[in-house]
Amino acid sequence: MENPNPEAKDRTGVIDVIAENPKTGEVVLVMNEPNEWVSSDEELLALQERFNSYVSFLLDGELAEVHPELVGKPARIELRCGQMPDARALEFLGLIHDQLAFQEIKLEVIVTNDPPSQKATK
Repeated sequence: MENPNPEAKDRTGVIDVIAENPKTGEVVLVMNEPNEWVSSDEELLALQERFNSYVSFLLDGELAEVHPELVGKPARIELRCGQMPDARALEFLGLIHDQLAFQEIKLEVIVTNDPPSQKATK
C-alpha cells in the first residue's frame, strides 16, 4: 500500500508501506519522511502521532483485519528519511526506539539521501 501523496502535511493514520521481509519473516511498516528535519515541537508531535498510529495498527487488530497472514510475526517500523535527522530528532527517535522495544517492535531509521554539506571549505 503506497500513500499517493507522501509529502502531505497530515499523514497521521496513514501507513505508507506494509510488507513482509522474506529473509527475517518480519512484518515491516515503512514510514516515509522525505522532508528536511526542522524538529519543531509541532513536527515532533506529528511524528509521535504517526508512530502511535503505526503501533496501534500492529497491536490493536487492524493488521489482523487487513493481513491476517502476518499476525504473530515479529514487527519492525522502518523510518525512511530523505535527510539525516538533526540532534533533537535523533534524541526523540531514541526515546521512541526504547518505548517500542517494550512492545517487542524494532525501529530502524534509514537515510535515503543525505547530500554533503553545502558549506565550502577554502
